[in-house]
Amino acid sequence: MVCGVKTLGQFIIEKQADFPYAKGELSRLLRDIGIAAKIVNREINKAGLVDILGDMGTTNIQGEEQKKLDVYADKQFIAALTSGGECCMVATEEEDEIIHIESPVSNNAKYIVCIDPLDGSSNTDVNVAVGTIFSIYRRKSTNGKASLTDVLQKGTEQVAAGYVIYGSSTMMVYTTGKGVNGFTLDPSIGEFCLSHPQMKIPEEGYLYSVNEGNYVHFPEGVKKYIKYCQVEDEATHRPYTSRYIGSMVGDIHRNLIKGGIYIYPTTSRSPNGKLRLLYECNPMAFIIEQAGGKASTGFERILDIVPAELHQRVPIFIGSRKMVEKAEEMMLLHTAKSISIDAHVAAKLEDLNVIGGID
Repeated sequence: MVCGVKTLGQFIIEKQADFPYAKGELSRLLRDIGIAAKIVNREINKAGLVDILGDMGTTNIQGEEQKKLDVYADKQFIAALTSGGECCMVATEEEDEIIHIESPVSNNAKYIVCIDPLDGSSNTDVNVAVGTIFSIYRRKSTNGKASLTDVLQKGTEQVAAGYVIYGSSTMMVYTTGKGVNGFTLDPSIGEFCLSHPQMKIPEEGYLYSVNEGNYVHFPEGVKKYIKYCQVEDEATHRPYTSRYIGSMVGDIHRNLIKGGIYIYPTTSRSPNGKLRLLYECNPMAFIIEQAGGKASTGFERILDIVPAELHQRVPIFIGSRKMVEKAEEMMLLHTAKSISIDAHVAAKLEDLNVIGGID
């Protein structure tokens, strides 16, 4: 131990007894992710000095312009996960298909990693916090080459999840289902050191994070919740403060510490939502729930969703429990009203002998 500070490696070894079936593989896998995060952090810190900012001129499976740092981070994490032998397969935002790790050891490895190598990468050119999000599952098949079925697991099946935030300081926050712990990178010794043990999100918060530029495209329930946040009410400490930087990791990390809600709903242009279930919403939901918060689509628990495809998108309401519950209440209320109105209109059309509605 360095000067009485517990490092990530020491902490992981101490907690290995929580997973006797893992025989050290999960511990090594988490350490590999930590090493890759240090390498990515180094490049981000000098990004303005070398030719690693800007666009690659290519797009990923989501149709999003790939940044040079996106591609660099993707390669570093894949390299780290390939070298250890604990991981048989990787699903990443930057790759269209699953990456099978082809080696005699990895083919029979127990773990699958889903990862967004660089969340919020559009912020790198303007020096705003970005992050890495990861999720770890035990494969369903016992040996041999893993398949898509091994990846498409509910969030409740995660054995570990975490994120790294590259900001004014670099932190790694993770959970293995037994609480949430945060580690800050000490550049003088090159180690992540335990700085935020047993993190808890406040039950109630006073920050809301949502891209209000999309307001006109939001469902009615989201619009009503935003208005609720903005109305003055001394008893509930409203109006709440709006904070949104366009990096899921940055916004949720702030709300985890201070209390708040992060919302990325469906819109008329993105009817299924925009954020990806497997490597963005599931890991963040696992972390926030372990910290005492809540994560929902507005109607159902994120971790209960059975994935149908690799890059599936979902809406998300995540953060302080009471804030998420209030948002869910408004989503249900205004959805019920909409259904009632639609049914009323349909009945009127039927009375008028209009079949099939009005074009």
